[in-house]
Amino acid sequence: MAKLVQRPMREIAPLVRRPIETMPDQLYPEVGIRSFGRGVFHKKPKTGSELGEKRLFEWKEGDLLFNIVFAWEGAVAVATQAEDGKVGSHRFLTCVVDPKSADARYLFWWFTHDKGRDQLLRASPGGAGRNRTLGVEKLATIEVPLPPLHEQRRIVRRLDRVAALVDERRSAIEAAERETQALLLKAFQRAIDGAPLRPLAEVAPLVRRPVEIDLDAAYPELGVRSFGRGTFHKPDLLGAELSWQKLFLVQQGDLVFSNIKAWEGAFAVAGPGDHGRVGSHRYLTCVPTEGLATADFIWFYLQTHEGLGKVQAASPGSADRNRTLGQGALEAITVPAPPISHQHWFDRLQAKAREARAIRASTAQDVKALIPAMLHEIFDGGAKAA
Repeated sequence: MAKLVQRPMREIAPLVRRPIETMPDQLYPEVGIRSFGRGVFHKKPKTGSELGEKRLFEWKEGDLLFNIVFAWEGAVAVATQAEDGKVGSHRFLTCVVDPKSADARYLFWWFTHDKGRDQLLRASPGGAGRNRTLGVEKLATIEVPLPPLHEQRRIVRRLDRVAALVDERRSAIEAAERETQALLLKAFQRAIDGAPLRPLAEVAPLVRRPVEIDLDAAYPELGVRSFGRGTFHKPDLLGAELSWQKLFLVQQGDLVFSNIKAWEGAFAVAGPGDHGRVGSHRYLTCVPTEGLATADFIWFYLQTHEGLGKVQAASPGSADRNRTLGQGALEAITVPAPPISHQHWFDRLQAKAREARAIRASTAQDVKALIPAMLHEIFDGGAKAA
């Protein structure tokens, strides 16, 4: 990179506020900023009366924008034509870049790089993440390394070009995932066509395997993520540290339910790596009856809108955290029970879909890592941007 000159933000992109006076019956299109340099999002417009005493400020195309609460984690953006004339609350700072000194997109990329985010973190005092607030004066004193303007623009062209390709690839991956899910749903409907509904008590009854606690032993604990995202492994529990807790053994092929989060899809099929782990009394394990059901088939149904609705109905409570799936209510849930050959056919389709998802997930990780790698190359003294 060409020779750099350190310039404070107050010189190259001073704060500009454009307060607006709200009218009760007029609509105001608010805009927000995502963290980690992921751009802006548009909120549903509200009337002045709905906004109440909230202070609003107008945005203009080309503004360099900061969310003062999350600037430290890269909540930075540049307003495009789509944001011109839109509004943000007092929690958003608008800086107008001097076009003779700096390129707004260059500043954006620098502030989303580790070094820029570190400066924003230092300018955002507070004891915890949610309480870190970017100070106006501290922002003004941040010094940004500036190469000549033509070099800034060359860097911006390079990064923007790759960012567009990354977005395109990400969109393609998301579209492929939606298509895969739609095809699976169609195949599932074909598999259950005309099938009777039978309670889990028959096709996958509850099985509890209590563990006798040895004070000198360690017990590898299992957890289940919400929204159908599978299992995860927790740190080992030490027998000497357990007092009243009860532990239950999990085996491969079990349907494992979190009884407090099942209503939001916290249930999974235990895999080979989960075999022999333990769950607390808050985890319920069901074992499919051989010849009547498979765990993967039941899991898929319970993750559908219809199936999850039954799990939610079996999880009463006045608030989300208090919704508990009872053992009897779980076993009373009815699921489609087509011939086992139909279920095996569908499970093979699910296995192929999982393989495709794994490939897409690996690709997505590679894509996600591309921009940070380029930022490191450019701003950490790597090869000259071209």
